[in-house]
Amino acid sequence: MSQIFYNLFLFLYSAGIRIAALWNPKAKKWVEGRRNIFATINSKLPTQNSKLVWMHCASLGEFEQGRPLLEALKNKNPAQKIVLTFFSPSGYEVMKDYKGADYIFYLPMDNFFSAKKFINAINPSLVLWVKYEYWFYYLQELKRRNIPVLLVSGVFRKSQPFFKWYGGIWKKMLQNFDHLFVQNEASKQLLQTIGINQNVTISGDTRFDRVIEIAKHQLDDNIIKAFCQNQKLIVAGSTWEDDEIILAAYGDETNHEQKIIIVPHELDKAHLDMVKKMFKKSVCYTDVQNNPSLINSINNYNTLIIDSVGMLSRLYNYGHINYIGGGFTNDGIHNILEAAVWGKPIIIGENYEKYFEAVDLIDCAAAESISDVNELKEVMDNWLTDEIAYNQSGKAAKEYVYAKAGAANKVMGYIYVNRLLTN
Repeated sequence: MSQIFYNLFLFLYSAGIRIAALWNPKAKKWVEGRRNIFATINSKLPTQNSKLVWMHCASLGEFEQGRPLLEALKNKNPAQKIVLTFFSPSGYEVMKDYKGADYIFYLPMDNFFSAKKFINAINPSLVLWVKYEYWFYYLQELKRRNIPVLLVSGVFRKSQPFFKWYGGIWKKMLQNFDHLFVQNEASKQLLQTIGINQNVTISGDTRFDRVIEIAKHQLDDNIIKAFCQNQKLIVAGSTWEDDEIILAAYGDETNHEQKIIIVPHELDKAHLDMVKKMFKKSVCYTDVQNNPSLINSINNYNTLIIDSVGMLSRLYNYGHINYIGGGFTNDGIHNILEAAVWGKPIIIGENYEKYFEAVDLIDCAAAESISDVNELKEVMDNWLTDEIAYNQSGKAAKEYVYAKAGAANKVMGYIYVNRLLTN
């Protein structure tokens, strides 16, 4: 019965996104990216391909988790060919030119025939599935062919369908994995409640490895330097409207001198125009890029709006205090580890409980949660005036990240001990 509902979900999802593509740019890319997808795949793959490693990531965030493992595999064996797939345009469109993988594709929509056709085309010897997103027909076909499949940085919660009365097909998906590398003990214990306990390892989260690698390469940008000029500013990353309202109230009404670098989560024109209106003394990064003379007057602004992608993870090093957006949305905060690795105190919104790293960082006083502008001001005042508290919080943040490194090495060890690379 659950498989019938799963097939209905696939049908409705595919139909819905094709309708949405008539007006939604992201949905349009999803549809266009899969047009003639098998012809595209077959034209790019060699006729007689050697055994490939296939890594699947739902989107960009999952790719950043899988990236340390992918690059470790490539460094260990440069001749190893790697196929990287994405389900979402927000992953594929950003990483389609990534040099660390040999072939990068959209994953065709899950169904019995597409799974067979895709796996025939790439002929993988090992499959790495990163954190989220489970597709029944792909996983079933891989199991049928005895192709090893590893889950990387998995995390499980009681609210997920695996642990519900109707979750039969979801449990079958998990049974198709040869080994599950999970982030924490809670995930392992949840899997035990549905009879999965023989092939589970607590490896930690490969995101820790990724952010440590990022922190080795600082951002050297003349516009950012000219704006900062060694002042104690806030870097606010992946912000949504509720975050921006609070930050604007703090910067424009509470503390006129406070400098802020803000990186909105949505970079469409309508949202950027709204942010410009909120932050009255603001300038956009690309405006300065396109008109270099503005760099001489950039100190007349107290807010720099970053309206281009790819800078955020290294921008946090410029913050005296860093703010992570998303804490007032239903999904919760964005990647807090990208900020923590730089050893600076962190501020987040209220909705963070499902992110264990955020809970841990609050518990060790490296981060603070706020609900309004008054609480933001209170936290800021404390860290701006109490140097001892500021240094302790920053130190705790950095130590937390570095203490949890090594998840990618654990997966690599398993791959080589079990001789899963058969080229």
